[in-house]
Amino acid sequence: MTTEIARLPTFETVTDALVDAYQESGCVILREAIGTDLVRALNIDVERLCRGELGTIARASEPAGKEMDAADGLREFLCIHYPHKVSAAACQALSTPSVIDVLTRVIGPNVKVMQSMLFVKAEGKPGQPWHQDEYVIPTRDRSLTAVWIALDDATVDNGCLWVLPGSHRRGVLYPDRVQNDPGFDCSIEAFNLPYADQDAVPVEIPAGAAVIFNGYLLHRSLRNSGRHGYRRGLANHYMSAESLLPWQALPDGSRVGKHDYRDIVLVAGQDPYAYKGSADIAEPHSRPDIDGGCDR
Repeated sequence: MTTEIARLPTFETVTDALVDAYQESGCVILREAIGTDLVRALNIDVERLCRGELGTIARASEPAGKEMDAADGLREFLCIHYPHKVSAAACQALSTPSVIDVLTRVIGPNVKVMQSMLFVKAEGKPGQPWHQDEYVIPTRDRSLTAVWIALDDATVDNGCLWVLPGSHRRGVLYPDRVQNDPGFDCSIEAFNLPYADQDAVPVEIPAGAAVIFNGYLLHRSLRNSGRHGYRRGLANHYMSAESLLPWQALPDGSRVGKHDYRDIVLVAGQDPYAYKGSADIAEPHSRPDIDGGCDR
């Protein structure tokens, strides 16, 4: 690992200093977010998911259509959305005590999760360009918070996250465009940024640690160089239960101010909109892993 890790606020436990650092930098590292047993269970379920043993994963491209060993299965996917719906380990990881302790202090007492994403990222797989999670998952109160848990040691060589500390503070969503950089998948790219790539800090963390960051924070990842195996990680997205979630397609006759996506899991406190019930809308699926933009 590089010495750059020292530039990011890093904590062994949840403290007032962690909360202050989160507000200032928009991102903190919690070194023991989950235990080694849960890391092991998650990695077992990664292989089971990729082999189809936990159900069919809807694919962005044609299925392999063949029997495969664990390694081949892992290389078939870059990212699987909603693993918590079929993996007991991924579901458990939504609400580990240390993670909930952080979330209730930076979000509030009532917290819900609306998405989980399992990144596999085998050797040679692309990264993602600069983006902000709030662009994709809008909240009404700027409470969106990501918890990105390393399931392997995340390093510069295998495509760890890079962040622009403090880029969340203005609460601005920057312009976006389709990009065709061969080092990235087909995600949109934020551009016209008041930052330089040289301002970015790599998030090199050991397995079991997590980087916790604000939904407005600019972040990206680079290609896995292929020298050090997989870079597996579990990213869960949380927000205040008080906030409606105007996510996905707006139903006919609805106004965005009242639209509320109800495929959620309450992980702390109470849901003031519990009277609306919950819905099982999304299914586990993979995202395209095409290099250089979706128009390829």
